[in-house]
Amino acid sequence: MEFPPDGFISSALPVSSWGFLLLTVKDELSSHRGDEFPANVKLLKRFWDFPDPAKIDEEASSVKKDQLTADHPTVNCEKQETAVQAGDILSRVSQTHDVIMTLDKTISSLEMQLASARAAKVINEDGSPMVTKSGTEHLKERPKVFFVMGIMTAFSSRKRRDSIRETWMPKGEELKKLETEKGIIIRFVIGHSASPGGVLDRAIEAEDDQHKDFLRLNHVEGYHELSSKTQIYFSTAVAKWDADFYIKVDDDVHINLGMVGSTLARHRSKPRVYMGCMKSGPVLAQTGVKYHEPEYWKFGEEGNKYFRHATGQIYAISKDLATYISVNRHMLHRYANEDVSLGSWFIGLDVEHIDDRSLCCGTAPDCEWKAQAGNPCAASFDWSCSGICKSVERMEEVHQRCGEGEGAIWHTSF
Repeated sequence: MEFPPDGFISSALPVSSWGFLLLTVKDELSSHRGDEFPANVKLLKRFWDFPDPAKIDEEASSVKKDQLTADHPTVNCEKQETAVQAGDILSRVSQTHDVIMTLDKTISSLEMQLASARAAKVINEDGSPMVTKSGTEHLKERPKVFFVMGIMTAFSSRKRRDSIRETWMPKGEELKKLETEKGIIIRFVIGHSASPGGVLDRAIEAEDDQHKDFLRLNHVEGYHELSSKTQIYFSTAVAKWDADFYIKVDDDVHINLGMVGSTLARHRSKPRVYMGCMKSGPVLAQTGVKYHEPEYWKFGEEGNKYFRHATGQIYAISKDLATYISVNRHMLHRYANEDVSLGSWFIGLDVEHIDDRSLCCGTAPDCEWKAQAGNPCAASFDWSCSGICKSVERMEEVHQRCGEGEGAIWHTSF
């Protein structure tokens, strides 16, 4: 299969262009009467038989005359026939719109399949230990799911992972059931050490053998490599699962899976969604401080703020955006801060930014007050710690006070 070059960004025709396309197809149909139609014309003709423009003008004229004589009390067969013709015009317009939307979705779907196949091929060529088959074979095997949630973790975070497994994340057979019945994939995401096959990697392999809940990346772990890790996570997840949404979350955040699913489901029909708690913090030029931005000069004068982007504790992006990252990952610039990097990748794209504050509730009592007010939280953490303060010790308490209740995920319909 031939793939477009790096940087290729495809998109379906906008609705405004379909008028020209339909007229072109009409001309093609007229010029091929009695002959063999080209394949592309046959495809469009299958969806809708185009009316003659002159006939539409004539029918529209009849409708106008009918409107001018609307006050006349006489009702006859001719007037009734005109009304039927007017209704027929509206019906045809509706059919045209439906055909346009169907074709637009079909083309978009094919483009996403092509991009995903290309991404899988690129990952395979990069030598990822997680991908051993060709891009085309990998594409065919991708299961269709609702969302993939990647929990970013580190070698030193075993206790954090266990605190999550004991609270909001299903484990064992329940985790498999969540995948098959709800289409929800949850994995701890981690790369490898600077010495592959060393004691750190062997510890993760043993933990994965026990729990079967890791997604391993072809990436060298390190705090200053989070932007790169985020890119590789999305690329790997897109190649492995065909999901509506892909989520990144830190391993010191409490999640209500039912609420996350309900929140995402409201935006399922939208093509390019970037969802989280949007912020615009200061660009920190001073060296030695947390979240220092080495490329501060790119953001204008000293004291300026970043562009709007989702806070890094948790955010979600739709399939099109995850695929875009996967296809163009070698060209996307990585800033020091991973959440800033993600936001920068979508500047200039037609993306809907959704600021959903249920994804950044505080821990108790904030989450309790919101639940009592009818606004239950999807995610909770402490802003002062950029996660739950002392999460290993407090995750159980937060789960008891902020959780949506045992079994909520199984009773939530998406």
